[in-house]
Amino acid sequence: MSNNNNRITTLLQQNKKLLIAYYMPEFPVPGATLPVLEALQESGADIIELGMPYSDPIGDGPVIQEAAHTAICNGVTIKHLFEIVRRARQGDECRKIEVPILLMGYCNPMLAYGVDCFLHDAVASGVDGLLIPDFPPEEAREFLEKAKGLGLTVVFLVSPVTPPERIELIDSLSTDFSYCLAVNATTGTAKLSDASNGAAVDTYLQRVRKHAAKPFVVGFGIKDRERVEHMWSLSDGAVVGTALLQHIAGASTPEESAYLAGEFWKTLL
Repeated sequence: MSNNNNRITTLLQQNKKLLIAYYMPEFPVPGATLPVLEALQESGADIIELGMPYSDPIGDGPVIQEAAHTAICNGVTIKHLFEIVRRARQGDECRKIEVPILLMGYCNPMLAYGVDCFLHDAVASGVDGLLIPDFPPEEAREFLEKAKGLGLTVVFLVSPVTPPERIELIDSLSTDFSYCLAVNATTGTAKLSDASNGAAVDTYLQRVRKHAAKPFVVGFGIKDRERVEHMWSLSDGAVVGTALLQHIAGASTPEESAYLAGEFWKTLL
């Protein structure tokens, strides 16, 4: 598969503002993933990030940590995750999932699986890209070349304390776009609600725009249409994760999980 066929590359050629969903597989109940993916696609998600659950998620707040714990308890492994993506792409017990799928997670599960095997199995299942928060870009060049050779997008992270020259490095290494953490905090943060922090975020994103040649999206603390639109005014896309997981957390069946996911997503557009 060459990068020309990558769904993310194709999507970004449309130059539209992106609304990206982060979802933890098999949350809140076993069997929820395929119905939720279908609901998110039908409700207008442009890209879906699937979490790779890990027992020590350093960048995640309590909601995503709890979701990861639930996912692990519900049997989600890397192998199982690839199988879910394969079924989603084939339309096995759901409508075919055509939107780009990014896997987001930490180095350890990938290293335990074996990096080469992980990359090949990711491509074979229908994954389009990877976002590994604890993978320093300076150490990722070999990994990046392998991933690009297989047609996978690799996304690196920018934070509010990233200096301009490093923004340029990250921008040069990210395949199609970079991911900006809105604030220096864990996911689901309320820091964006603070007016002074809001002004600081605006200044920071303007700095990224100045030093990044490629598109970039923003995540962490975005939970409603107002914030989505504000992030769109400063970047190329908004990522909503914690708020989505909170909205579906009370569901007791896969069908209810999907219904709640779809209803929430429509409120963002």
